[in-house]
Amino acid sequence: MAVGLTLIFGVMRVVNFAHGDMMVWGMYVTFLLASRAGVDPYVAFGAAAAALFVLGLVVQRGLVDRVLDAPHEMQILLMLGVALILENTALLAFGPEPTRARSTLAAATIWLGPVFVDVARLIAFGVALALTAALWLFLFRTELGRLMRATADNTFGALVIGTDVRRVYAVAFGVGAACVGAAGALVAPILPWEPATGLSLSVASFNIVIIGGMGSLLGAFVGGLLVSVAESLGAVFLQPSLKELASFSLLILILLFRPAGLFGNGRDG
Repeated sequence: MAVGLTLIFGVMRVVNFAHGDMMVWGMYVTFLLASRAGVDPYVAFGAAAAALFVLGLVVQRGLVDRVLDAPHEMQILLMLGVALILENTALLAFGPEPTRARSTLAAATIWLGPVFVDVARLIAFGVALALTAALWLFLFRTELGRLMRATADNTFGALVIGTDVRRVYAVAFGVGAACVGAAGALVAPILPWEPATGLSLSVASFNIVIIGGMGSLLGAFVGGLLVSVAESLGAVFLQPSLKELASFSLLILILLFRPAGLFGNGRDG
């Protein structure tokens, strides 16, 4: 969920406040394919990723590209506006009622040694791990990925050697949106959602990214694992309604000792 957010920030230095709402739209794309075409959500995640990639390209080319050199306040206002548009469009299209994409695997469970695991959550974890590995290979083993990293490190230097920075930004934003679209498809059979769910998803993503370090792909992955463990322990030792307290306590604790996050380099503060 947080990998797309950290990719966009790492390359463009733009905080995508519409991240959670894009994930909600990934869920709705999955829901439409499951309910209208009978496609299992775990098969539809590719279509959800493709749809959100296109949405990301449109948002970046049409809106974000115009404020890249503007003050950060303008970028924040723009992305908050995009979030509101996405949320209210979903509200008009689907209504305020909670929704869930049905899957035959959603209720299945298996034993892994002494642990009782939901198959849906196991699939979501496995696919998320594979997608994170694929993104790492893309960034470190392809020419376009190397250009993205070069642009993130030194935009002026990338321009000097002839890099089409606008194209790099568009692809980075599109890939980041595709990641969150795939995440939405994987979560859609597990948890119910509604148009207003985007805010809580954005907050959870920011928590993960800040813990791991803004712009760090490894940090986003490790941060996600730490937040999951913290919330699980919080639900066991406190109560389920207070599980977020554990994750935010972890955030405060890490920031006390590592203000840039676990894998942050301190340049982006």
